[in-house]
Amino acid sequence: MPKISLSDALLRSLPAPEAGQLDYWDSVLTSFGVRVSQGGSKTFILNVSNSRRTIGRYPVLSLAEARTEAKRMLAEKTLGKLRPQPLSFPQAVKMFLEEKRNVRRTNTVFAYEYYLDRDFNFTGQLADVSHGEIVRRLDRIKKPASYNHALAAARGFFNWCQKRRYITDNPVMGISGRRTKTRERVLADAELKRIWTACEDFSNHLPASFRRIVKLLILTGQRRSEVAALQGEFFADNRCTLPRELCKNGHEHVFPLGALASSVVGNAAPGFLFPARGRDTPFNGWSKSKAILDEASDTADWTLHDLRRTFATNQAKLGTPIHVVEKLLNHITGTTGGLVGIYNRHTYQDEMRKAVDLWEQRLAAILA
Repeated sequence: MPKISLSDALLRSLPAPEAGQLDYWDSVLTSFGVRVSQGGSKTFILNVSNSRRTIGRYPVLSLAEARTEAKRMLAEKTLGKLRPQPLSFPQAVKMFLEEKRNVRRTNTVFAYEYYLDRDFNFTGQLADVSHGEIVRRLDRIKKPASYNHALAAARGFFNWCQKRRYITDNPVMGISGRRTKTRERVLADAELKRIWTACEDFSNHLPASFRRIVKLLILTGQRRSEVAALQGEFFADNRCTLPRELCKNGHEHVFPLGALASSVVGNAAPGFLFPARGRDTPFNGWSKSKAILDEASDTADWTLHDLRRTFATNQAKLGTPIHVVEKLLNHITGTTGGLVGIYNRHTYQDEMRKAVDLWEQRLAAILA
């Protein structure tokens, strides 16, 4: 990075690089400089806490004006009052999601987008969002789990904004999550039968996608977010391959499908099996659909995640070894984690297929 004594005459003579951009730093005000792009444009910049901030473009802004602004910004930084860049809340959310799509799992990005839109849909300036307003928005959420999910999304977003100097005060600082009880609910056979039967009753107005999602949750024990995001490309040879970007633990998950699960999937075309209404995103109408299912099945006090616990519990009852159950659930802790997970590369596909076939036979008996 060249260091030179910036002057108006020198600025006019700086050549454009053959490719990309080139920064020239002032030898007098060392954190102040000018960036010359391949197209010939010249922009004044300031390096503050290893973050380059744009001051303005030359010659719209003169060298003297830019140097004065740089000194003011440095003085504010020294006093701990660096002024954030003007940015609206929707603009910041858009930038945040665009960046996260490149580095985070698809389901994580969907969760960020969902909670930021549902619970924190501010329309004004990002820097105007106050701690009190965040608390008021969170207080509207009654369920502890939903509260904690919304808080996690807000914390991730505002931490990102603060690191990029878009805000100076983090409005979620000091807000704690709510305590949630560890769930132990395992559905009884009769409850499973009522839920399955309700998913086959087309008079109760359940969305078609939700019916099939619930059946697959019962049959496979996978996470609801993973099942909702299933695409036709994931299926081949009576197996499903979930890409690592979709899985909670970041590991690709390949598991077999029994005959009943394959019939629920059907002839899957490319794209989402269960798209949201009018959008090219996974199904997201959980609350309303679950309420309809509860009434139609006359089953209360259960969650879709309880189906995963019910699947694992029934596999244990059928005598499936714990390491096979963990493989089916795509768990990398316990018996398949640590050194075992590093050195034992067996996929257990045959053992998993036997387990899902046994469970489908057991489920058929329950439904009969």
